[in-house]
Amino acid sequence: MDQSKMLMDQPKKLIEWIPYSQFANVKEIARGGFGIIYCATRNQKSVILKKFKNSQDTSRYFLNELKSNQNCYEIKHHIIRIHGVTKDPKLGNYMLVMQYASGGDLHNWLQKKFADITWNKKKLAILWQISEGLETIHKADYIHRDFHSGNILYDLSSIKRHQWLIGDLGLSQPADNTSSNNEIYGVIPYIAPEIFKGSAFSKETDVYCMGMIMWELTTGCKPFSNVEHDINLIFKILDGGRPKITEDTPECYANLMKSCWDPDPQKRPSMTEIRKTFGKWFFKNKNIEPFNQAELKRRELIESQKLGPEFAKKPHPKAIYTSRPLSFFISKCSSINSSQDYNYISEEQGFDIDVESYTSRSLNVPVTSLGKRNIEELNIEETNNDSGKHVKLVVY
Repeated sequence: MDQSKMLMDQPKKLIEWIPYSQFANVKEIARGGFGIIYCATRNQKSVILKKFKNSQDTSRYFLNELKSNQNCYEIKHHIIRIHGVTKDPKLGNYMLVMQYASGGDLHNWLQKKFADITWNKKKLAILWQISEGLETIHKADYIHRDFHSGNILYDLSSIKRHQWLIGDLGLSQPADNTSSNNEIYGVIPYIAPEIFKGSAFSKETDVYCMGMIMWELTTGCKPFSNVEHDINLIFKILDGGRPKITEDTPECYANLMKSCWDPDPQKRPSMTEIRKTFGKWFFKNKNIEPFNQAELKRRELIESQKLGPEFAKKPHPKAIYTSRPLSFFISKCSSINSSQDYNYISEEQGFDIDVESYTSRSLNVPVTSLGKRNIEELNIEETNNDSGKHVKLVVY
């Protein structure tokens, strides 16, 4: 079927158009693998403006993030909301207008507050919210594909139960997307080993990332921060290498974490199972005594300067935690696998113990249609109705 005819046959979905003139105090606050993030004020409230770095990124990831966000947000909380779309009149760039999370990302929060984040409740509260957010994405039949602590945000203005939010859905895809893995981006320590062997992203690869997030909560540090993120680290991961588990970690928690980063994706738990387990520990106080004991041990380790981000080794200068293309590494792994019959071996027994009104129906552009389209191919149609001015975005 002709693509434009297919798009015309789909239900029309609108997203709010927000004139750029409504924003004040616009300033850059961060740069990621694909975009530049600005903070601004609108109607005396802080918002985020997200601009993609080039026109090809804009057409592909701009629209993909809109579609993914709105398909996931309609289910439940814990997803960063997109308020609308705007355009920088000077540079001509389209930008997403997004919810502002005043507490910053998870990694920065851990850097500042690690000593206060206790085993008996606070860690579990954070992880329950994060797991419900990722479960929300999976229930919408999407895969995040770039899940790490930099994409988990803390909004102090939200109600307490919904303060930890998942953002940056620009790389997310429907779970049934059968497109090839010829465009792989990510952060090496959070990438499941099967991806480096040529497998496609899946819900199970997101679960692997969840295991790394769990580990990060125990240390306040990012995984594998003390080594270069190169092919040697990938081979270590393929050989079963995982971050060292701290000696204060409760056994039940360590077992769940290790099941998340199991080398066999079929042995990893689902996000629903993970969320329910955190719920039992947090809401029902199941296994509370091991967590109480873990907190006593954690305090001892902090006081002896053996645990915490301030006592960790300085990060390696080539430890890279922004998403980047990984196809080169995957090709190299594949060539070595084929020429040397290289297979990774699980070290299951070898883990060392060591110290909201325009949200759900706003856009309908098939992700698979974005391909190599440029921003010039976007048709921005302004419409007015009783609810205000909006735009319809269509790719021809």
